[in-house]
Amino acid sequence: MHHFFVKPNQVENGQIRITGSDVNHGKNVLRIRPGEEILVSDGCGMDYICQVYSLDETSILAQITEKETKSRELPAFITLYQGLPKSDKMELIIQKAVELGVTRIVPVATKNAVVKLEGKREEGKIKRWQAIAESAAKQSKRSRIPQVSGVINLGQALQEGAVCESRLIAYEQEEGMAGTKRELLKISGGQRIAVLIGPEGGFDECEVQAAAKAGFCPVSLGKRILRTETAGLSLLSVIMMKLELMYWA
Repeated sequence: MHHFFVKPNQVENGQIRITGSDVNHGKNVLRIRPGEEILVSDGCGMDYICQVYSLDETSILAQITEKETKSRELPAFITLYQGLPKSDKMELIIQKAVELGVTRIVPVATKNAVVKLEGKREEGKIKRWQAIAESAAKQSKRSRIPQVSGVINLGQALQEGAVCESRLIAYEQEEGMAGTKRELLKISGGQRIAVLIGPEGGFDECEVQAAAKAGFCPVSLGKRILRTETAGLSLLSVIMMKLELMYWA
């Protein structure tokens, strides 16, 4: 079943009107036809099973046949603060983080980050990253599209994360798994969770100290050194499973 996102004001009187670039994609790429069932989300947590009844050059009209009652979203608000990686690694990180249930992704400029983004280059990257987040949200049948924010520095990330009940920083020098286990056991539904991941060069020692002072708990991801594009996804996977298992308990 193909998945589309609309704004709440496009849902009215038991009908949904899909507009914009999704119209051309739906008609000419997905080849949707009248009578076909589609899944539509309003971006605010409501999902609808719909039957298409009309297509033209500007819109796809669909009748709501059923409201989905089971949310596909995790019962927590997770922000991934990702140290800027090189090349196109951020695209992979965003795609997989969205599939794993993250709510927001924030690129962070750190001391050891090689990539520097500013001005029009940053605007272009954020636009592309947001499109990747939307595509991943559609593919994974998310009810909401996670937001990719503009680049901030580490100090701003630590200040933002201060409101979160759970604050984790992946740190390769952290020894043993006792601390990791302790922090993961604290995670529960309804929390705001901040996950902080360094770039390829890792965090500078002074950055780790600053994070700890701001209430971020250093956690180990095991005995092996993980790449930046693996570290965040590894930790997010564990958090996702913890929350999912709580739901099914």
